Amino acid sequence: MRVGLAGLGYWGPNLARNFDDLAELTWLCDLSPDLLDQFGARYPGARTTSRFNDLLEDDSLQAVVIATPVTTHYELARRALEADKHVFVEKPPALAASEADELAALAEERNLVLLPGHLLLYHPAVAKLKDLIESGELGDVLYLYGNRQNLGQIRKDENALWSLGVHDLSVILHLIGEEPSEVWARGEAYHNEGVEDIVFCYLRFPSGVVAHMHLSWLDPHKKREMTVVGKNKMAVFDDMDLERKITVYDKGTEQRAESYGEWRTRTGDIYIPKIPNDEPLRLECRHFLSLVAGDGDPTVAARDGAAVVRVLEQLQHSLERAPA
Repeated sequence: MRVGLAGLGYWGPNLARNFDDLAELTWLCDLSPDLLDQFGARYPGARTTSRFNDLLEDDSLQAVVIATPVTTHYELARRALEADKHVFVEKPPALAASEADELAALAEERNLVLLPGHLLLYHPAVAKLKDLIESGELGDVLYLYGNRQNLGQIRKDENALWSLGVHDLSVILHLIGEEPSEVWARGEAYHNEGVEDIVFCYLRFPSGVVAHMHLSWLDPHKKREMTVVGKNKMAVFDDMDLERKITVYDKGTEQRAESYGEWRTRTGDIYIPKIPNDEPLRLECRHFLSLVAGDGDPTVAARDGAAVVRVLEQLQHSLERAPA
């Protein structure tokens, strides 16, 4: 399968490495001559260009991978789909729900794959969390929350909600399997006016499940955690822990039959399930290529990606409506 990559900045080199291994990387596109020289030498089988249309005009090219700045995602993805190319686009695929819905509809109309790059959905630990929920081991999910904090990288053109929250939000929607009926967000911009460095989000779902996200690039700790609290057990996904990605706690509350309805806490065993050490990005790229090859429903990823943008937009509106 012939693939072209647009964008050789922060994340593009990782995508180039994977698609060069899994497919035939035939184009590299970037506005920087230095990056084109650097990666053109690393991948001599790929042609280099600063002109995105070169990829679209190549009839032999089946898929385009977009890892350019976020503000360009919608326009480049739309043009690639209109040129009948399958599209892998880094998250978020658009900055407006209407644009994300338009991309999903265009891909479905043309029978093309549109896969937004929500990397954590391919993390083996997230797959384990989903299994724990669907198997009923945790019991009914009561609430879940994410902590995604770090000191830096402070951005000027993208707030913590869109930069960090998109990761945890994609996981929350995936685990719960529905969109929220109520959202609110509050944040503060300490470095660049109008660009929130810290954001707190609350989501309530039709099923009654609630979720919270703490997002910050002004924090003394680097955290990448997701906690799911069920009626029977609780589970924590800690992506910063090399050996203990998932921890399941047999903890909960219960009512004793012989009591007058009082609740008491229960503490049982703690166990750490074995999680495969597969690279999530490799799994994500492989999944994209399998969809292009006709294996699986090509519309699911685009619809799920549009749902993430829809909720991000609602949270952003809540941020903007917050009292000064």
